[in-house]
Amino acid sequence: MQLHLTIQVWQKGQWYVARCPELDFVSHGPSPEKARRNLLEVVQIQFEEMRTLGTLEDHLLECGYVTGDAPLIPQTEMISFERSSIQVVYA
Repeated sequence: MQLHLTIQVWQKGQWYVARCPELDFVSHGPSPEKARRNLLEVVQIQFEEMRTLGTLEDHLLECGYVTGDAPLIPQTEMISFERSSIQVVYA
């Protein structure tokens, strides 16, 4: 199955965190490449488990993918990204 997805990589201290926002999967590693490889392994493992349980298609639909012909492309698209600083008031 060919799947289009986004991989975001963040540095947190000495670790790197890789995230796929379309699937809401996260992994980490000691380097950006290792975090990315670990994330792809998480996707593979989760898809195998969901296929066994019969829930893979439901999960993909919930994540915005239209199932059917390959490649699977999410029907949602990130259109903006910004960094901001806000004041939060709490009691």
